[in-house]
Amino acid sequence: MDSGIQELEFSHLHIPVTIKNKCLVHPSSPTPADQSPHHSLYLSNLDDTVGARVLTPSVYFYRSSNDQTKNKESFVLTRLQDALGEVLVPYYPLSGRLREVENGKLEVFFGAEQGALMVSASSSMALDDLGDLTVPNPAWLPLIFQYPEEEAYKILEMPLLIAQVTFFTCGGFSLGIRLCHCICDGFGAMQFLGSWAATAKNGRLIADPEPVWDREVFKPRNPPMVKYTHDEYLAVEERSNLTNSLWATKPLQKCYRINKEFQCRVKSIAQGQDSSLVCSSFDAMAAHIWKSWVKALDVKPLEYNLRLTFSVNVRTRLETLKLRKGFYGNVVCLACATSSVNNVMNDSLSKTTRLVQEARVRVTEDYLRSMVDYMEVKRPKRLEFGGKLMITQWTRFEMYETADFGWGKPVYAGPIDLRPTPQVCVLLPQGGVESGGDQSMVVCLCLPPAAVHNFTRLLSLK
Repeated sequence: MDSGIQELEFSHLHIPVTIKNKCLVHPSSPTPADQSPHHSLYLSNLDDTVGARVLTPSVYFYRSSNDQTKNKESFVLTRLQDALGEVLVPYYPLSGRLREVENGKLEVFFGAEQGALMVSASSSMALDDLGDLTVPNPAWLPLIFQYPEEEAYKILEMPLLIAQVTFFTCGGFSLGIRLCHCICDGFGAMQFLGSWAATAKNGRLIADPEPVWDREVFKPRNPPMVKYTHDEYLAVEERSNLTNSLWATKPLQKCYRINKEFQCRVKSIAQGQDSSLVCSSFDAMAAHIWKSWVKALDVKPLEYNLRLTFSVNVRTRLETLKLRKGFYGNVVCLACATSSVNNVMNDSLSKTTRLVQEARVRVTEDYLRSMVDYMEVKRPKRLEFGGKLMITQWTRFEMYETADFGWGKPVYAGPIDLRPTPQVCVLLPQGGVESGGDQSMVVCLCLPPAAVHNFTRLLSLK
């Protein structure tokens, strides 16, 4: 394998976890929701896409502190819970619930028995027993709270924030979070978590920037004006073996650490094949991953059209729409590159990279407004997987920098299990207290066992 790529292994283990207590955490002082029994909040069509109707899971690991007082379970729980109550005042929408109104549209509503859910748990294992804590591991699922018999993708009437603190015998602990994507995108989540962490660390409310709701900025036009085809949301008949090869088999979650030099090399190869190509490292890496994945899966028939989708942050691309500092809602659009199986497999890296680059550049304010109007007219009810690979970039988020609750940066911050949606590829930063500023990224995706060897070879440019 190329020295710039390292195939990562995680431990196959069972983590015994005992749930000790559950409690609802309410805002510590009055909020606008207390002023009216019928208070509700509008969600934009960016918040209310079918892909956002999920409680996004992530886990943070913290090693024990040298200060033994700070390792006590009661101290950790009190600090986290008190800080959460404080931060839920400016971020009070996270103490509400979701319900459907006319035409299946979601809104946030409030009631006396609501609040964020805080769970305390313990394990008979030490953090070191969990193996490599820098590689997302499906075995960590018990560190994220789920209700018994909970329906998949249930969000109506659910807490919008669920946090489980699991204590290990070594004095370290994990913070497993499920945060409703309808309330915030990745950047908004980092803003909220940063405020919660800073409040816990400093013992007083810190909300900088002051959170702003303002979802009405993205109301649809009247009448709606859909200017683009929005291939990313089209229902496509699956006429290839792609989806079946992933969902019918028991896919394996595979992770690869890719250093900065290798990322630059892939970009140089793409630009070397076409001197007119102006692209980012992401464009080239996304194209390279897509090509390697399709080849390794041996997708057929060759004339079938495939889609590569990825989120684009539109905050910096807004021209007439103005967002106030502190806005933490969804301001992302799905970009979509399309190409036939044959072309993805056999075209040059530069040609596929150009498809990705053009899809990314296509996402403007005009595209976003068209997408908002498309949602108003069509309101898709299910995720479409036909011929699709979805790349999610967590590399853009300051997950480690924002998550110091008073115990230092986490050893790991990120997702756990990709297997429930095996057509998703996640790009993670190589962060944490033990990374030493490494600029590598970790590529995580799912593969049928028979495709692992080929994918690893292709990803390594062999």
